Amino acid sequence: MDNTRVYKMSFAGVYPHYIQKAEKKGRTKAEVDEIIYWLTGYDEDALQQHLDNKTNFETFFAQAPQINPNVSKITGVICGYRVEEIEDKLMQKIRYLDKLVDELAKGKTMEKILRK
Repeated sequence: MDNTRVYKMSFAGVYPHYIQKAEKKGRTKAEVDEIIYWLTGYDEDALQQHLDNKTNFETFFAQAPQINPNVSKITGVICGYRVEEIEDKLMQKIRYLDKLVDELAKGKTMEKILRK
């Protein structure tokens, strides 16, 4: 599978969809942001800078201060693929984020989503 197109997509272009998905289910932008901070190590200012710069996914994850060491606890299926079995590390990180936003939209508690 050629993932180049996904890597070059602007994170800022997809971010509103994450927010929309969460808000449709009664969750908040703040919760989506908390998930992103937990996963990537970014803070509010750094995230906003990436959104303003329309950073692509490849750069967004390459510049992440620290991918959370608990990402290995994220399991399950997203888009027909088991996230823990995705060999391409960048695609796996993108799918981790998709999976966490899905869990938020499905009503899981933040404690469970953040693998505490």
